[in-house]
Amino acid sequence: MPTYDQISIGDSASFTKTISETDVYLFAGITGDMNPAHVDAVSAAQGMFKQRIAHGMLTASFISTVLAMQLPGPGTIYLGQEVQFRAPVFIGDTITARVEVIEKIEQRKWLKLKTTVTNQDGKLVVDGTATVLPPSA
Repeated sequence: MPTYDQISIGDSASFTKTISETDVYLFAGITGDMNPAHVDAVSAAQGMFKQRIAHGMLTASFISTVLAMQLPGPGTIYLGQEVQFRAPVFIGDTITARVEVIEKIEQRKWLKLKTTVTNQDGKLVVDGTATVLPPSA
């Protein structure tokens, strides 16, 4: 796992996952978010997307996967996240969460990263920035 001094602006990493119905139901159960848009196919069919969608926070959570497991990696402390939901994610979509180092904050040894999630068609579904404290050793 790289330390602050070993990380450069432009470094990037990603994680790809296909969203299953089980993922959506487990996330709903863990969080208590039982919005019919996520868990009720009949109700969701009447909504704006005409089918069930994955929770936005489930989709955004894969940014944490990249930060914790790849860049900077294990031992990283997640300090903040700005997130904007740009498009729905449907059950069966394959999404890719990507992070890219855009700033090194020397006085605090923090990193600022551009964070995005795209679907299998390359469409941006989540956009934002994260601030992290990478491992010191």
